[in-house]
Amino acid sequence: MSRHLCVVTGSRAEWDLLKWLVRALRGRNDVRVSVLATGMHLAPQFGRTVQAILAEGVVPETVDCLVAGDSAAAMAKSVGLGVIGITDALVRLAPDMVVVLGDRFEILAATQAAMLLGLPIAHLHGGELTEGAVDDAIRHAITKMAHLHFTAAADYGRRVIQMGEPPENVHTVGAIGVDAALAVQPLDREELTRRLGGIPPADTTFLVTYHPVTLTRSDDAAAVAAMCRALARHPAARIVVTGVNADAGHAAIGAVLDDFARSCPDRVSIHASLGQALYHAVMREASVVVGNSSSGIIEAPAMGVPTVNIGDRQKGRLFAASVIACAEDEDSIGAALTRALDPAFRAAIRSQTPPYGGGGSAGRIAAILAGADLSAFPRKRFHDLPETAA
Repeated sequence: MSRHLCVVTGSRAEWDLLKWLVRALRGRNDVRVSVLATGMHLAPQFGRTVQAILAEGVVPETVDCLVAGDSAAAMAKSVGLGVIGITDALVRLAPDMVVVLGDRFEILAATQAAMLLGLPIAHLHGGELTEGAVDDAIRHAITKMAHLHFTAAADYGRRVIQMGEPPENVHTVGAIGVDAALAVQPLDREELTRRLGGIPPADTTFLVTYHPVTLTRSDDAAAVAAMCRALARHPAARIVVTGVNADAGHAAIGAVLDDFARSCPDRVSIHASLGQALYHAVMREASVVVGNSSSGIIEAPAMGVPTVNIGDRQKGRLFAASVIACAEDEDSIGAALTRALDPAFRAAIRSQTPPYGGGGSAGRIAAILAGADLSAFPRKRFHDLPETAA
């Protein structure tokens, strides 16, 4: 009898990673897979990206939980609705294990529901730090509710064990984002121009993603405005901006980006959801990835593309040599862009070894999920670290 796994996804960015795992699992004859879609996937303002799941030939179970609004209260209410709706869905599906990735509030809801139903939970991308976002606390909370852990680097695996998780249940497998980045098919410039709204290519292209910094008192609108002014210092550059996520503060960021695009319609375009294939095709052609998204930390280095990482949202992650961290003011961002475009810097990073593996993560995770002994779950022991001499 095949093992039934339920993979939960709440956003396009997350699905674009998880789909590689779903493909690997569907290629096996010892498991069957259900997908549960919730959160941003079902919201028209974020591109109704459930269509991307359907395009994989997967008909997902859906739970609409996203409360309209641009506040922390809306996020908190979405978690509550998510727990209720996802509980009902998991009772209907009756999986043997629930698989979640990352640290978004929709995934917190799914993990709470699975934990209280007594279902074993597998978690991808635990042990990481993003000190500028509430995601940090959510990620660690999910780790403590989960039973099987797939970390993207050895340092993260050690941190999960430090949190009391049994070492035999912690597997360092690399990041699925690297699988996705290395598998992307390049597009010629004519096709890229067509799919990006007709704006022609340029010798310098910036790929920009900026999300709310939810844990600090950062003025996101001011930070994005500073970023736009720094980008405007490069008047010949083509600028491709991806849509902001649903975290509290997204409206202010979106308004600034919309104003920027309107001021430079001949070279700036905004896309609610590029989709993974097009996003990575643009990344491959980009001169620099700019903003505060994890894709600039994990995927861009795998492609050898420099990243200008703005502010503290990703603070605490392992950075490749190609990632340039900077403050949220115009001059700091401008200096980082200049460095990222410098031929000497670009030559120096060609030989770097990115910290998140060289691909193949999805297959490794699928094999472990298929063969894991679930009889000891959901009960688990707390692993105490050895005492050290004072």
